[in-house]
Amino acid sequence: MPKDHGIGASPKRREDIRFLSGTGNYTDDMNVNGQAYVHFLRSDVAHGRIKSINLDAASAMPGVVKIFTGADFEGVGGIPCGWEITDKHGNAMQEPAHPVLAQGKVRYVGDQIAAVVAETLEQARDAAEAIDVDIEELPAVVDMAGALVDGSTKVHDDLTSNLCYDWGFVEENKPAVEAAFADAAHVTTLELRNNRLIANPMEPRVAIGDFERASGNSTLFTTSQNPHVIRLLMGAFVLGIPEHKLRVVAPDVGGGFGTKIFHYAEEAFCTFAAKALNRAVKWTSTRSEAFISDAHGRDHVTTIQLALDADNNFTAVRTDTMANMGAYLSTFAPSVPTWLHGTLMAGNYKTPLVYVNVKAVFTNTVPVDAYRGAGRPEATYQLERVIDKAALELGLDPIALRRQNFITEFPYATPVAVEYDTGDYHATMDVLEKMADLSGFEARRKASEARGMLRGIGINCYIEACGIAPSNLVGQLGARAGLYESATVRVNATGGLVVMTGSHSHGQGHETAFPQVIAEMIGIDESMVEIEHGDTDKAPMGMGTYGSRSLAVGGSAMVRATEKIIAKTKKIAAHLMEAAEADIELKDGTFSVAGTDKSVAWGDVTLAAYVPHNYPLEDIEPGLEETAFYDPANFTYPSGAYACEVEVDPDTGKVTIEAFNAADDFGNVVNPMIVDGQVHGGIGQGIGQALLENAAYDENGQLLSASYMDYAMPRASDLPFYGVDHSCQTPCTHNPLGVKGCGEAGAIGSPPAVVNAVVNALRSGGHDIHHIDMPVSPSRVWQAMNG
Repeated sequence: MPKDHGIGASPKRREDIRFLSGTGNYTDDMNVNGQAYVHFLRSDVAHGRIKSINLDAASAMPGVVKIFTGADFEGVGGIPCGWEITDKHGNAMQEPAHPVLAQGKVRYVGDQIAAVVAETLEQARDAAEAIDVDIEELPAVVDMAGALVDGSTKVHDDLTSNLCYDWGFVEENKPAVEAAFADAAHVTTLELRNNRLIANPMEPRVAIGDFERASGNSTLFTTSQNPHVIRLLMGAFVLGIPEHKLRVVAPDVGGGFGTKIFHYAEEAFCTFAAKALNRAVKWTSTRSEAFISDAHGRDHVTTIQLALDADNNFTAVRTDTMANMGAYLSTFAPSVPTWLHGTLMAGNYKTPLVYVNVKAVFTNTVPVDAYRGAGRPEATYQLERVIDKAALELGLDPIALRRQNFITEFPYATPVAVEYDTGDYHATMDVLEKMADLSGFEARRKASEARGMLRGIGINCYIEACGIAPSNLVGQLGARAGLYESATVRVNATGGLVVMTGSHSHGQGHETAFPQVIAEMIGIDESMVEIEHGDTDKAPMGMGTYGSRSLAVGGSAMVRATEKIIAKTKKIAAHLMEAAEADIELKDGTFSVAGTDKSVAWGDVTLAAYVPHNYPLEDIEPGLEETAFYDPANFTYPSGAYACEVEVDPDTGKVTIEAFNAADDFGNVVNPMIVDGQVHGGIGQGIGQALLENAAYDENGQLLSASYMDYAMPRASDLPFYGVDHSCQTPCTHNPLGVKGCGEAGAIGSPPAVVNAVVNALRSGGHDIHHIDMPVSPSRVWQAMNG
């Protein structure tokens, strides 16, 4: 029987009541008395030298409070990067300054030139149009390969070239990898592009800066996935505000997908301007602005090679990737194509040798950073596509080839410096084969052919690394912040709990899942547990939500804090019942003395904590509140196997997804319904990348897909009903919940499954095709079929 409460149950999400009834509190819903509005004048050229900015006419327009330019930020820190990469020669990456407002040059379409603060948004927009900017347009650096070859045009004049870093991993493996390829019985080579994406969360970014002159305190209300990190970066490195004088609040946030992790110039500007003007300043991004100011995702060009011996065992993998950084280094951008990508290139397979080379390149485009999966989708896509191609070249069953090379013994140390603690890749593949009804596929293919359609099936595996950790290790790898998480558990006198967490919820269901964990530990109803997050004045310092870390890291911090609470309440209960502390048991919200009928209720013990009449204060201090910080010992490693079945119309090239099945191993599962929803959403985004989405620039650095007219988002009609299973559970061995993370899996495992299926369909129609780059749009498929 399914559980109706606690870990493993699927109660409805409590936060959905306010979302569905229109009572959510998003940043744009918030207004501060007397606030002004800001509109940014953005560059309409990708690369140019600012010769002059004339503000006279604009400043005289009605309602204008002040117009800021880069000159107002001389001496103010720039937007910092949170991760430094050391290249294969031991040198630090090239790291250009990133001003809040453009200084000297504009470097991409969307770069902020000036900010107009006015009494109304309309007045700010009107005044921005009156600003006279003289820009000497320069050649745009758009193509990555060209950016590295032609050094005459540099995005940043003060750098030696457009190369941010040339990273090799593991550099010591390279000679052995070369030898393995020289000795290989077969080598498969695949060149591919991982298309650039725009996150498009439902809620655009918003920032409200406020300043209280009496106290000297600044407040930023913002749409962020990690408010404490924004406070640290903006306060310490940009504006020089001590953390105790800066409050950052991220209320309800309508989706993030990674793009709301980062510290943006608009946040720093609003905070700066509020203090300069002594009044609140509000900015709300339009959707058009979001396309050219939100960090983009992916955009890798890769050559991957797979070496096999005569028995079809994988002997080595090597990759050569160009990764687009855009014009500036976003917060975690350097880590995405390196430590979040290179360390996953072993995949689910016992390949003994791996070498990864990544060249990060500056271009005159929007900065690129983490997007759902962040490096893990790029690694999985390369690996699973080249394995499918190898199976085609060798005439092998792609599932059998994968099974032959699966890792089967754990823990397993990969050749790319990570150790998988648990997994069972055969088990997830077994489940997938049943879910996808592989035995009935040929009959379905014949039925499609009878209707003049081509049918194909694609299968792949994935593994990801979640809960990036531990802090001391990632610090050695270049991280400029810790990657722990925190929780404070406050128990009220009547037994209810308030949990303040550094994890931020923007669609994950924290307010439902976290209480399930704590309520089960104590044995009380989940309604007695409230979750607070998103306010740096309330929650302890935490690192936020990204990388499928909330439950594995944030949840573990809650467990540790709750364990401290339970330990203290057991001491109080022991005094109340005149028993030894070691004999006290807690079950179903009741403390009892082992082997007796003595008992006391949870609420009576929590009341005694605040009314300490019955125990000596020298032994136990009053109150009931504990804080814990949890720094994981290792990544967690969710894994799975996915299958996609498609029909292709040979006349138009249109791809229709007929079925999609996912078998995942997430370790222990707290709320199966929420996990299903996370996987559904991830698969939808992965299908969007595979079939539809593409951020395309022309040679002048103009974003051609800068609106929904040209950037194709997946609709309900593009997606099938999914089959989802997470019954294969190999618990994580190093966190107290045994959980692994589920938020990104669908976006990691789905793109190669779709492309594998399309290639399979085209080959069934007699087309000798081994690869089509994403998105596999009708025009690309038709062109592939017609030479």
